[in-house]
Amino acid sequence: MRLLRAVSLLLVLLLVAACSSGDGGSDDGWSAADSAGAEHGPEFDYAADQAAEGGDEAESGPREVITTGSLTLVVADTGAAVTQIVALVENDGGRVEGRSEHTTEDERDATAWLTVRVPADDLTATIDQLEELGQATEIDLSTDDVTLRGRDLDARIAALETSTERLVDLMAEADTSEALIAAEEALSQRQAELESLRSERAYLSDQVAMSTLHINLHTRHVAELEAGGFLGGLENGWNALVTFASGLLVALGTVLPWLAVIGVPAAIVLLLVRRRRRTRPTPPSPEPTPA
Repeated sequence: MRLLRAVSLLLVLLLVAACSSGDGGSDDGWSAADSAGAEHGPEFDYAADQAAEGGDEAESGPREVITTGSLTLVVADTGAAVTQIVALVENDGGRVEGRSEHTTEDERDATAWLTVRVPADDLTATIDQLEELGQATEIDLSTDDVTLRGRDLDARIAALETSTERLVDLMAEADTSEALIAAEEALSQRQAELESLRSERAYLSDQVAMSTLHINLHTRHVAELEAGGFLGGLENGWNALVTFASGLLVALGTVLPWLAVIGVPAAIVLLLVRRRRRTRPTPPSPEPTPA
């Protein structure tokens, strides 16, 4: 029994010694890796990053295209048209990013412009609905294929995420303060670059998903002549006659008080003058002289 216990204790001591030796080798390995990461900084494991980028770029995927356009509409009322466009865009899942309206005393010179973002898949349908609000005088669409740019950003983001995770693991196993500080500096730099790339990728994805459309609105009034024929001419003549008679009555009403004040005394004076002329004796006619 004593011999059995002695053998068991010896086996336990051998196992403990083996584990301690294995841990020391592992620490040496992580320390060496930490030193390499601190020495090279952002260039740490560059070959692995390039391999990840190449693998991502080789993968095929859907094309990414940015579509922008402009539309000019002639409408009867720019204010009403702007309200309709805003409602239409928002109902289609889009948004208005810019809006300006200009009006004058003469509403025929009113103008407006809008910058809207609409889902790229619904751009054609949205333009068709906008054309129903007025007369489209100009439509311009342009596209920009950014597929390679998007894949490059995805590859760089994936590589930085992998390297960042690796640095975090190395920091957990760092055995010296110098190695820890160097790894933290490298990690901070990579995290800043990673956030910048993520922001750029989000902006690019938004440009692809939502197309930009610039809409110009203005009014155009053309002189309209109503052809009424004989009845129309008769109606116009009657209206002109009524207008003239109304003006004449107004003028007569204005002059009549003056005639009452000035005309009556003038008539009395004229009557007296005529009576005096009648009461005067007529001079005798001269007698003819004998021949």
